Amino acid sequence: MIVQFGGQTPLKLARGLAEAGVPIWGTSPDAIDTAEDRGMFAAMMDDIGARMPAGGTARSAEEARAVAGRVGYPVLVRPSFVLGGRAMRVVDDVEALEREVGDALAAAGDQTILVDRFLESAIEVDVDVVYDGEELLVGGILEHIEEAGVHSGDSACAVPPVTLSRALEREVIDVAGRIARGLGVVGLMNVQFAVRDQQLFCIEANPRASRTVPFVSKVLGTPLAKVAARVMAGSSLAELRAEGTLPVHGYDPDLLDYVAVKEAVLPFERFPGADPALTPEMRSTGEVMGVAADFGDAYARAQGGTGTLTLPTGGTVFVSVADRDKRAVVLVARRLVDLGLDLVATDGTARVLQRWGVPVTRVGKITDGDDTVVRGLRDGSIDLVLNTPFGADARGDGILIRQTAVSQGVPCVTTVAGMSAALLGVEALQRPGFAVRSLQDRHAAVAARVADRTGGGR
Repeated sequence: MIVQFGGQTPLKLARGLAEAGVPIWGTSPDAIDTAEDRGMFAAMMDDIGARMPAGGTARSAEEARAVAGRVGYPVLVRPSFVLGGRAMRVVDDVEALEREVGDALAAAGDQTILVDRFLESAIEVDVDVVYDGEELLVGGILEHIEEAGVHSGDSACAVPPVTLSRALEREVIDVAGRIARGLGVVGLMNVQFAVRDQQLFCIEANPRASRTVPFVSKVLGTPLAKVAARVMAGSSLAELRAEGTLPVHGYDPDLLDYVAVKEAVLPFERFPGADPALTPEMRSTGEVMGVAADFGDAYARAQGGTGTLTLPTGGTVFVSVADRDKRAVVLVARRLVDLGLDLVATDGTARVLQRWGVPVTRVGKITDGDDTVVRGLRDGSIDLVLNTPFGADARGDGILIRQTAVSQGVPCVTTVAGMSAALLGVEALQRPGFAVRSLQDRHAAVAARVADRTGGGR
């Protein structure tokens, strides 16, 4: 039996299947247990010299409080062996931990929960690899657009990474290879990293196919699932390459003359009342892909592909961000005005923008009886919402505005990094022309570059 293609559920079944006498192809149940057991995984990471955020495991609220007190707040609380970040939360203090830890313990069942120091303002990075016991094939390095704290299934991602240095990319590949060797992976593995202050931290390693495998396979032109299945069945990557029936080239940014962006399809319009602010718990129901010569163009195409997040090329943008985000939004707002869009903002955000010389129209808060923003969303006079969730006093306004935007089909961006990406998307949409190039043509060009490098080999 192969257990690498069904998410976390078959990984949970692997040990029982092996004990029942079912042969498991690929990564062994022992290796799966090492990856999932925080204590064993941390010990292995120490052995290979790789960094992880400080953390620990807990089976009770008391133990969770002890771990959080030791590593310091904020912390990320999550159950082991669950899909889609269920019951995963970022908590800022002991009071929030008390509120959230019960759900995590219930979701974990008889497993532990993980309590890790949350790396604020970090860049998240995914890497998908196939390992045959000797050679590592890198399927792709994906840089998340949204900051750490948004589930990878809900975050937009770009290949090749848009801000990582080549040195960091090489470190990602090196550490992923050490993890694959340390675990004894045979087949697919996904590793999630966080980059903070140019230091690389491993968040977790999953010895299975991730949801990004189809995306990176399409980007690169290498069918990673098929390659991994053959590896699990006993073939080496070198043998598959020599056989010539599969393209078996790995990721190299120099092979790509394009950028691919994965965007999540979020079903908020089907659930009236849901808050579309992105969180550590995954809520997407699918994903789409945009491909173009530069990031902004690819991002705009991906947004349009979702069917619900098409960016405007003009009109009015409503801006209201948390205090911590006001400085970061100034340059985005100024550039949107330069592109010909009008801005409206609530008092706090408008005051900051005006101090920086950004033209903006002030509007009142809903809680103060001013329904200008809601009316604008409903009558079509507001075309884009930039809103980051913030304090309890204004939270009611933010939720209602985000909910109204979703119900009216107005794109709503809830992270600062997403706002910068949206700005680049608007810029790209305003440029004349819309070139189309098939994936097959792109893959053929990549294969030709690989052949040039290897003297005609695959």
